[in-house]
Amino acid sequence: MENIDQIKTEVLEAVAAATDSKALDDIRVSALGKKGSITSLMKNMKDLSPEERKETGQKLNIVKGEVAQALDARKTELADAELNARLMAEKVDVTLSVRPETQGTVHPVSQTIDEAIAIFGEMGFSVAEGPNIEDDWRNFGALNIPPEHPARQDHDTFYLPREQDGNRMVLRTHTSPVQIRSMQEKGAPIRIICPGRTYRCDYDATHTPMFHQIEGLVIDEKTHFGHLKGCLIDFCKAYFGVDDLPVRFRPSYFPFTEPSAEVDIGCTREGGEFKIGAGDDWLEILGCGMVHPKVLENCGIDSEKYQGFAFGMGIERIAMLKYGIPDLRTFYESDLRWLRHYGFKALDVPSMVGGLTR
Repeated sequence: MENIDQIKTEVLEAVAAATDSKALDDIRVSALGKKGSITSLMKNMKDLSPEERKETGQKLNIVKGEVAQALDARKTELADAELNARLMAEKVDVTLSVRPETQGTVHPVSQTIDEAIAIFGEMGFSVAEGPNIEDDWRNFGALNIPPEHPARQDHDTFYLPREQDGNRMVLRTHTSPVQIRSMQEKGAPIRIICPGRTYRCDYDATHTPMFHQIEGLVIDEKTHFGHLKGCLIDFCKAYFGVDDLPVRFRPSYFPFTEPSAEVDIGCTREGGEFKIGAGDDWLEILGCGMVHPKVLENCGIDSEKYQGFAFGMGIERIAMLKYGIPDLRTFYESDLRWLRHYGFKALDVPSMVGGLTR
C-alpha cells in the first residue's frame, strides 16, 4: 500500500510539473504504458493472496483513474497555453502594408480569340459553339470530304471506338462542324464565327495535337466573293494594325468551298528580320471560299436560292505572327516566365473602340 501511495504522489507531482505536451506524454507512458510503474504493480498482483489481491486491485484502479484524470486535465491546460502562445506569436499587424502579390495574365490564345471576336462582331457576326467530339458526318461527310481524303486517315485524326451501329466519333479536326450544326438548326440567312479547340495528329514547332481555330460563315441570297474579300481584307488590316497591309487571294482547293482561295499578307524578311506590311514577300495566313452547293444541300438549305462564303484560320498562327512568338509548342508548356512575358492584363479587354491590344 505504501508503495502505491508513493508512486501515486510521484506521478501526480510529475503531471503537475509538466511544461509541454511531449513531457506529459512521457509521464503517461512511464506510469500507464506497458512497462509503466502502475502497470507493473497490476501485473504483480498475481503473487498476492486472494484477499490482498482484491484490496490491492481496488486501490490500483482508484489510483489509475486519478492519474488518468490528472493527465487529461493537464493536457487541456497545456493545449490552451500552447494555442495562446501560438496566437501571440502569429498575430497579424493590420497596420502593415499589403504584401505584394503576383498578378495573373490572360493567355495569348484567349486574347487573340477576343480580338477576332471584337473585329468580326463589328461586322455583324455572332459567335457559335459546338461539341469537341463530333460524328463522322458533321466533321467530314456533310462538308463534302470524300472517304479517301487524307484528313480521314487514322494517322491524321483522333478517332474514338466505333459505336454499335458501326459509326465512329472523332475529336473534331476543325470547327466546321459548328457551321454544319448552325445551318441545320437555324437555316439561312446566317452570319456566324466559330472559335474553339481542334485536334490533329501533329507535333512540331508549328503544329500541336490540340490547337485553336476560328471559322466564319455567311449565307444569304446576295453574298458573293467580293464580300468575302472585303471582309477578310478589313479583318487583316484591323488585326495586324496596318492600314496599308497588302492582301492577296490565291486560287486553291477545299472540298467544302468552290471557288476556294488561300489568303496571303505582305511581309519582308530583310536582314533576317520578319516584319508584316509592305515588302517583297508574302505569307499565307488562312483559307476561304464560296460555300459548295453540296454543303448547303446537306444542311437542308436550297442552293438555288442561297449562297455564301466561309473562311478559317488558326488562332495560334495569327498570334505568333502578331506577337513574335517563334514556337507553337510554348503556348502549352505552362511556363510562368513565358506567360508573364506574352500574357495580357486582365482588364485589357479587346474592342474596336478602346483598341485590340495595349
